[in-house]
Amino acid sequence: MKTQNSITKLVTNNSLQHAGYLAVAKTRAKVLKAVSYVIPIRRPMLFVGETACDELCDMLINEGNTNVFIVTDTVLNNLSIPAKVTDYLEAKNISYHVYDGITPDPTFKVVEEGLRQSVKANCDSIVAIGGGSVIDAAKMIAMSQGNKCKPKQLIGILKARKPATPLYCVPTTAGTGSEATLGAVVSDDKTHQKALSIDPRMVPLAAAIDPVIMKGMPAHITADTGIDVLTHALEAWMSANANVETDYYAASAVKSVMHYLPLAYKDGGNLKAREEMGIAAHYGGIAFNKAGLGYVHAIAHQLGAYYSIPHGRANAIVLPYVLDVNRKASRKRLAALAKRTGMVQNGQAANSDSEIADHLITQVRDLIANLNIDPTVEGMQTSDFDNIAKAAAKEVSDTYAVPTYLSAAEIKEILMKIKLASDERADNNKAAS
Repeated sequence: MKTQNSITKLVTNNSLQHAGYLAVAKTRAKVLKAVSYVIPIRRPMLFVGETACDELCDMLINEGNTNVFIVTDTVLNNLSIPAKVTDYLEAKNISYHVYDGITPDPTFKVVEEGLRQSVKANCDSIVAIGGGSVIDAAKMIAMSQGNKCKPKQLIGILKARKPATPLYCVPTTAGTGSEATLGAVVSDDKTHQKALSIDPRMVPLAAAIDPVIMKGMPAHITADTGIDVLTHALEAWMSANANVETDYYAASAVKSVMHYLPLAYKDGGNLKAREEMGIAAHYGGIAFNKAGLGYVHAIAHQLGAYYSIPHGRANAIVLPYVLDVNRKASRKRLAALAKRTGMVQNGQAANSDSEIADHLITQVRDLIANLNIDPTVEGMQTSDFDNIAKAAAKEVSDTYAVPTYLSAAEIKEILMKIKLASDERADNNKAAS
């Protein structure tokens, strides 16, 4: 196994060094694929509908839990979103403690404070109520409490020795699918670089997809998180580790996003669209649990760290460029996906795989544009590109099985295209004002 420094050295423009990087990355991808087949990954019990939270609480109570630690954020708590859970717990005479200190891209300090409060209150179970950041933080708290260790000790793959404290989730956004996945992301307090913990024990016991809770999500967050779902599904579909099972969930998620995301964006009160997007997010999480992700997430993670861009929007910015890069290697897979999800219109079925793949990519671009997602990054500096490219390449080599492995120079080409588009848009806006 290569060290981080040796991996960094391999990610250069030199073809021989890139070949070494490629060999390491493919070997790791094969290992991860083997691990995913050998180590079982449980599925959380899924409750769907307007009574989903009540059913989740009943499960928690029936499992013998009597003192619940509620993990959420200040905004949701001020909006009384957790009340749908806490009111039910009160009615059932179940004690609870609320920690609303979770921030976007939570840091180790935030997670450690939650762990401290949960241990101090002697809580025997955890309910996460929020988006991906809240759920990821709750996962780390649950794993740390169950293993009686610091969160930093869990960074990496299969670092836990004991099960997590029982964890239940109520996602408030249809995005990350974190309630179904075996990983959690935490940011460094000083550098804000993201660190990943992966362990099947991290998968929550149950999740509640409640469209009533989701209906208050603002349109721009609906758009951003919805494209996060689409990215999970597309990257899982294109992964070299995809299989029949992951294909089913990835294709189902793509089909739902293309149909229901515009509806949820235009009408936040459309409960059918909210529910279907919640299920799509869950399916996307199941798909990439085994198949993995790719360069969209790897680059987006860095854009978020360097330029404070929300994760879903960062994915939306990067996704079209990576689809273009993967177009040749993935044209047959993308064409098959387009046919399977109804994205091929009458008369197009006889077209070549390349033409159908291009049509799919065009529809993805159109969706992002119709959701009015800002495709630019303010303040991009070419001086950051080397570090961003190296970090993105390392993330891919460590954890993903992508259809096309990119050199640092190729990643920087994507970054430069994003910067040029951003600068051009900024100039046009300035001229118009």
